[in-house]
Amino acid sequence: MNDLPHQLNSLPQELDGFTVTVDEKRERADIVLSRPPLNVISMTQREQLRLVFEALDGDERVRVIVLRSEGEHFSSGGDIRGFLEASPEHVSRLAWNIAAPARCSKPVIAAGRGYCFGVGFEISLACDFRLVTPTTLYALPEQKLGQIPGSGGSARLQKMVGITRTKDIVMRSRRISGVQAAEWGVATECVPDAELEGVTDALVNELRAFSPLAQRTAKKLLNDTEDSPLSIAIELEGHSYSRLRSSEDFREGVEAFHAKRRANFTGK
Repeated sequence: MNDLPHQLNSLPQELDGFTVTVDEKRERADIVLSRPPLNVISMTQREQLRLVFEALDGDERVRVIVLRSEGEHFSSGGDIRGFLEASPEHVSRLAWNIAAPARCSKPVIAAGRGYCFGVGFEISLACDFRLVTPTTLYALPEQKLGQIPGSGGSARLQKMVGITRTKDIVMRSRRISGVQAAEWGVATECVPDAELEGVTDALVNELRAFSPLAQRTAKKLLNDTEDSPLSIAIELEGHSYSRLRSSEDFREGVEAFHAKRRANFTGK
């Protein structure tokens, strides 16, 4: 870990199966799954990932968080034996831990090639942007174990693609390619395998150019209104818009627009 905020002081010296770096100059943090070749995610790792997301959310140096992996596979899923050994209390926290990217106020990008199964798929679904390649395979294979997805996978997927496609994926443990995921709207974009890192870098830079305040507001509004009736969503959107009108970032954006220059947003 590189110069991480004090919130991480309570973590073990060695993180379990992943690393974290902060690039202050690029206002970027990278969480890298690092248990190749399959990057299996342990029970301990789930808890630590939550703590790291929460710490990075409070780190003023970080504007965008990237979740990626070492090697040719993002993650083949969770440690199967760990489910049998975990206590009911521990298992009950699985979905809360994996939802950490969604709760984080900052944009989170998941960039993955190869296998993205089980909890690897579920934590990707909790991110804001999913970049994949033609090698990417998404799957929720829990039916093969006599189980169902337990960290929000089927619920989030159904919101994205509907009940028919979700039943096809969950009840048949069916794998879908990166190309199909992009066509269905599960993935943000499918890019050539050799371009994944470059496209990720470009997306980070694009997001950094916007107002951090407007980005946080947009993410929270969209998350909060996902299940709301249209009338409620429109009303909440109006309230959020009204609050942003008094921000320094909005004034800077308007002035920059009229001056035909790039805006210098500060998040205030």
